[in-house]
Amino acid sequence: MKKYIILSSILLIALAGCKKAFLEVPQKTALSTTTFFKSESDFQQAINGAYAPLRGLYSGNNGAWAMGEQRSDNTTYKYNPNDRGSIQSEYIKDFTDDANSPVTANKYFTDYTIIARANQVLDPIDAVEFNAASKNNIKGQAYFLRAFAYFDLVQYFGQVPLHLKPVKTLDETSLPLSSVDAVYTQIIADAKQAATLLPNKAAQEAGRATSGAAKTLLGNVYIVLKRWAEAEAILKEVTGYSLVSDYNNVFNPSQKNNSESVFEVQFKEGPEGLASNFFYTFLIQPISAAEITAVTGIAEVPRTIQGFNLPTPDIIAAYEAGDKRKDASIGFLTASGVTYPYIKKYAHAHANTNNTNDNWPVYRYAEVLLFLAEAANEQNRPGEALTYLNQVRANPRTGLAPSVAAGQTAVRDAILAERRVELAFENKRWLDLVRTGKADEVMKAFGVRFKANPLSYYFPAGITPSPGSYTTIRTLFPLPASEAALSPFF
Repeated sequence: MKKYIILSSILLIALAGCKKAFLEVPQKTALSTTTFFKSESDFQQAINGAYAPLRGLYSGNNGAWAMGEQRSDNTTYKYNPNDRGSIQSEYIKDFTDDANSPVTANKYFTDYTIIARANQVLDPIDAVEFNAASKNNIKGQAYFLRAFAYFDLVQYFGQVPLHLKPVKTLDETSLPLSSVDAVYTQIIADAKQAATLLPNKAAQEAGRATSGAAKTLLGNVYIVLKRWAEAEAILKEVTGYSLVSDYNNVFNPSQKNNSESVFEVQFKEGPEGLASNFFYTFLIQPISAAEITAVTGIAEVPRTIQGFNLPTPDIIAAYEAGDKRKDASIGFLTASGVTYPYIKKYAHAHANTNNTNDNWPVYRYAEVLLFLAEAANEQNRPGEALTYLNQVRANPRTGLAPSVAAGQTAVRDAILAERRVELAFENKRWLDLVRTGKADEVMKAFGVRFKANPLSYYFPAGITPSPGSYTTIRTLFPLPASEAALSPFF
């Protein structure tokens, strides 16, 4: 971590010289931290820079979708024997990955970039006088982002170093691994601070962290830790949100930051470098330009590498008959003359190839309700849990009847099944399997189905999965080898 944390700290200042809206790319400066932070405007620019890495975390090959969704039974890759240069997410899918994976390293580095930038905001801010409400808002956002990044790290990697101050010397760049308990203690402390300091959604600029987002994050932490009563208490405080009546519109770029949105990563179509490209990242390949144009309606170019994050037959079968969310989430297209499924949630009208306007949903009110259902059920109140579950399940946007599951075990299974389809392709499935203790069972069974019929999982005839795949289901990813090489503590 030595060189990287120093670099992250420098980058914060390089990204902190802009007076534009927080979504836009800040201009570069050469100012030092002590010279730069003199006013409210300086801190506002700095917190803008702390959000910026989120776009990289959720797009391209930076790990969020590969590790959170494709690792699970929800999505897979299309094996392309003519392109063996893009196989890192194959290794993640097949459980044959190791510490040299650039995908996992990118997630690790990006989370620490967010942490470094949040630290650069929090360390000097109390020494500078400016409007108290604005200061609390900025501090709350920094605490939220730091908690968010550490929660991401601890769930995927387990023990990680706790950097809570800006790195100023070479010796400070390398810290021992903190225990998982210590990391969670810090996450909870930061999330509580954020929940206290941040305004609610109605009073906050669209796209920024809010008290509701901080409370949802804190509730998520308590759910993972099985602290059910605490999860229920804080999640009941997430108010001012409502489900969008049409599930399609939850993800529609024309309705960004809608009534259901608790926190989403902001993207902007156009030439500024802020656009998303999820549809193209998850596009089946090889595919001709004409076949892509048939879906997008704009001029396209052929794509010839691999397709990633493709819906599996398993997730397609998980939707009940008549569930409207299936058509909103999964579409079908032709590639090389063959019909394949694709993730439709992130397929919306746009003007130029590989340049889309879709945000990434991180927390939605539907998930808050499902968390509340889980918390109630685990406290042996399955009837109350069904009330929350059916708010998500039984409404016009799904077309489904209420769940009639009876008893704690059946309701537990119903909640997990509902999470799978409601939150499909939002990077929730793998973490759900891990925290519920189902990862080994589910993924070994998936591996058996995959190996028995690779054609159904988009493999070409005559090609079979690696014999070593799905034999050991590791629930944590190894820390990047590049970091271990620089630290005496790894």
